[in-house]
Amino acid sequence: MSKRLGKGLDALLPALSINDDDKVVEIPLAQLRPNPYQPRRNFNEESIQELASSIKEHGVIQPIIVRSVLKGFEIIAGERRFRASQVCGKATIPAVVKKFTDQQVMEIALIENVQREDLNAMEIAVAYQALIDQFSLTQEVLAVKVGKSRSHIANFLRLLQLPEEVKEYVSRGTLSMGHAKAIVGLRDKKLIKALADTAIKEQWSVRELEEEVKKLEEKNDTKKAKLKPKRKDPYINELEESLRETYRTTVKIRHGNNKGKIELLYYSKEDLDRLLELLQGKTS
Repeated sequence: MSKRLGKGLDALLPALSINDDDKVVEIPLAQLRPNPYQPRRNFNEESIQELASSIKEHGVIQPIIVRSVLKGFEIIAGERRFRASQVCGKATIPAVVKKFTDQQVMEIALIENVQREDLNAMEIAVAYQALIDQFSLTQEVLAVKVGKSRSHIANFLRLLQLPEEVKEYVSRGTLSMGHAKAIVGLRDKKLIKALADTAIKEQWSVRELEEEVKKLEEKNDTKKAKLKPKRKDPYINELEESLRETYRTTVKIRHGNNKGKIELLYYSKEDLDRLLELLQGKTS
């Protein structure tokens, strides 16, 4: 096992090993039920059929691991062997019964699948979030338990922010994890969907999609810069304030390219007459 794996993983997975002290028993398939925390949603039917053919000829070589629950047993490790045994018509399967907490069961199912790379990116993301929510784990603690970096955990959890249709693309493998990472940071959900569709249609590489996202972000930055109001010259502010006090009305000075205009607002004919007298020097 890799030295980079966290203590949580090192302490957990040895529980899946079978030693001389473990008793192997034959359990009827009818008394078994799949792990409810199994993150894998799709099993490759072709590989199940191949395994079924092997089991039919040689039997189940490695016992599955289960825990005792109400009305039977729950599979902790070995669901593929269980499914293949069903396919080839077996009545029982060799198993070792062990004790596990719910949290251990979830972690084992996730770790076992991730280590074998059996899960797609969305299944991993959903499984990580389920562990965090159900057992109040931080990303740091989860990273140690599954032997990954915190950034690895964060990158997968961000996929949950994608629109549902794009999540489906990632689940099916139509869109890669790299492609998803390139667009997940965009705020506009419709834009994310449009870019995902185009990337699939045009068969863009991750790099090409990243370049397209970069162009869009630069374009948006330019638009924002144009829309951003210019800061007013402090000198102009002082002049406007001085003129407001003199004429007792709203004054606006507009200038640019060495020319401009001064606007004095009036609100009635009497107000206009007053301003005209002031401008003509006919103060009362």
